[in-house]
Amino acid sequence: MMIRFAFAAGLALAAAPALAATLVAGPGQTYKLPSQAINAAQPGDTVQILPGDYVDCAFVRRNDITIEGKGAAKDVIMSDKTCGGKAILVVDGNNVTVRNMTLARAAVRDRNGAGIRAEGGNLTVDGVRFINNENGILSAPNPKATITIRNSLFDGNGGCYRVCAHGIYIGDIKKLLVEHSVFRDTHQGHHIKSRAAETDVVGSTIEDGPTGTASYLIDVANGGKVLIEGNTMEKGPKAENHTTAIMIGEDGVTHVSVKFVIKDNTFTNDMPYPTYFVDNFTRGEAILTGNKFKGRVTPLRGLGSVH
Repeated sequence: MMIRFAFAAGLALAAAPALAATLVAGPGQTYKLPSQAINAAQPGDTVQILPGDYVDCAFVRRNDITIEGKGAAKDVIMSDKTCGGKAILVVDGNNVTVRNMTLARAAVRDRNGAGIRAEGGNLTVDGVRFINNENGILSAPNPKATITIRNSLFDGNGGCYRVCAHGIYIGDIKKLLVEHSVFRDTHQGHHIKSRAAETDVVGSTIEDGPTGTASYLIDVANGGKVLIEGNTMEKGPKAENHTTAIMIGEDGVTHVSVKFVIKDNTFTNDMPYPTYFVDNFTRGEAILTGNKFKGRVTPLRGLGSVH
């Protein structure tokens, strides 16, 4: 009986999951670079990056990983290097969180580099600064994936060369949620471009400012379920697209599009040209309620109503 009990206990111990670890990267640590700690991490681990300016990039291949800066996000910087011709962080794992750091100046040969390339599922970005990248975030299509962006800054991203890069460019995924984030001074591309089946943009600031040259503020390229609520939005005097702030369905409707809710936003047109706030190319209804406008603005073109 004792032998069987010991054997069973041994099996239980073998089946127990390994305890999650915190791997610290930075000066004086076992892992000098963030990529070294990320490569060593196992599912459930946290990689903590000490303040510093790291010319570094990494593939994030494990599931259930958290990568976070220690201290102020502006002081924990990964910049000027990309992996696989893609991004500073190439996220292939599922359930990955990136938090409290800066990703800057991602550039690749095809002009489509990114601070984060999202290729797995269920990515959360919280308190991250994306500065002067080609794309802030670029995602691959994955119908089961979700991307959540909170409390983050996208400043000076975008550009059109061989292709157009954007503040964020989200492929055909299950859901994109952007909340309490700031997009400003985007170059040529859109601040937010989404092909997701569901796109929510809530409580954020999306503005060209005096020098931004963006096209659309939000481009929901293929329709779907849309909520745009409580945002402060502005098209600036140097915007390259004069016609529209929010575009829905221009690239062809591939998601069921019944109703789009756009409510309680403040939109300012600082261009000398008139513009549409919402341009709806779909057969779904754009329902505009409680929005406030300044400048030469027509609230809606296409199917829908304005209240």
